Amino acid sequence: MMLSDSDLDRLFAEDVPYGDLTTQALGIGARPGRMVFRARAAMVAAATEDAARLIARAGGQVSQVVPSGTLAAPGEVLLTADGSAAALLASWKVAQTLVEAASGIASGARALVDAARAVNPAIVVACTRKAFPGTRAVAVKAIVAGGAVPHRLGLSETILVFPEHCVFLGEESLDSALSRLRALSPEKKVVVEVKDAQGAIAAAQAGADVVQLEKFAPDAVAEVVACLARLAPQVKVAAAGGVNAGNAATYADAGAHVLVSTAPYLAPPKDVAVAIEAVGAIDAAE
Repeated sequence: MMLSDSDLDRLFAEDVPYGDLTTQALGIGARPGRMVFRARAAMVAAATEDAARLIARAGGQVSQVVPSGTLAAPGEVLLTADGSAAALLASWKVAQTLVEAASGIASGARALVDAARAVNPAIVVACTRKAFPGTRAVAVKAIVAGGAVPHRLGLSETILVFPEHCVFLGEESLDSALSRLRALSPEKKVVVEVKDAQGAIAAAQAGADVVQLEKFAPDAVAEVVACLARLAPQVKVAAAGGVNAGNAATYADAGAHVLVSTAPYLAPPKDVAVAIEAVGAIDAAE
């Protein structure tokens, strides 16, 4: 997965809208240099390829880049680029910030996945679409780098019936509504979010493929899983709302098949050290 050229151009437009005034005023733009990104602490690297493309779009040449999803040790080189001072300095902070933010999300996703799979190696961790608006592409790339999957890429992609949909159904039963959904989108799974155990049973009996339990405590998840194992064993159970690395093992132990979380998007950025040095002899300023 790559960010689009327009996404990268938008990042440049925010940070370098009319060129780099300092570099231009100093008259150093043509001088050659090298820029090296290193992980300051252990992290799951993410968006490194996109940072490399940012540098290349500024005129730099990237000679080394670790792929997204790499577990980088402290001090490990993530990216090396050569080019003019103008190219390196213009792309420096944009590329650094992108890698730091994406690697924070990826590392947060990996921590959640590792915690859950220590209990149930088959469990799936899915991240919601609730990334900060405008950052969806970076967020999705980062959570995939961390071992999670997208819960929904957008409203156009999946069928997820919320209680907020049901308030508009009037007298129509859930069974009837789900039957219409299946007839209109036979290739799609039908997910129904519920707020209590009775709603979970009703959704399963109405034909839901996945019952999403919103803000259920782990013991309540375990009760629903046990009940549906008897009544509708084909139905998968997703636990959503408040799931994070600290409680993922408990939810996995409760028997949920899927953990749905927003927590990785709120993970702090990872610190990336950037060293820039001149290459070759530097003449005294005229």
